[in-house]
Amino acid sequence: MDLKKELILYVVFGVLTTVVNIIAYVVFAKFLNVDYIISNIIAWFLSVLFAYITNRIWVFESKSDNILREISLFFGGRLFSGVVDTSLLYLMVDILLIGDFVSKVVTQIIVVVLNYVISKLVVFK
Repeated sequence: MDLKKELILYVVFGVLTTVVNIIAYVVFAKFLNVDYIISNIIAWFLSVLFAYITNRIWVFESKSDNILREISLFFGGRLFSGVVDTSLLYLMVDILLIGDFVSKVVTQIIVVVLNYVISKLVVFK
């Protein structure tokens, strides 16, 4: 697949992953009255699973038979980028005294790029 198509699909499925995350959170937190932290963890897990499936099938068109390795690397990469996200947010807001919204936008751009690179070079290589 050419890079342009791959990047477009990555962005499209990234947006859909965000939608899955928000819907799952609302279902668990608001409709099922599950604690908001637990709801967020469930939403994160379901959205990362959705992202893995869509990235495997449509974005990177993986043919690997070792799904356990792939999914472990994918979830591990997302955990890593979550730590990077939180750490950069802390650095920017509490140390550099940049506003939290601007900082969040900047960290999200970094995280999207980081997730793409991890997926392209490590998970679905």
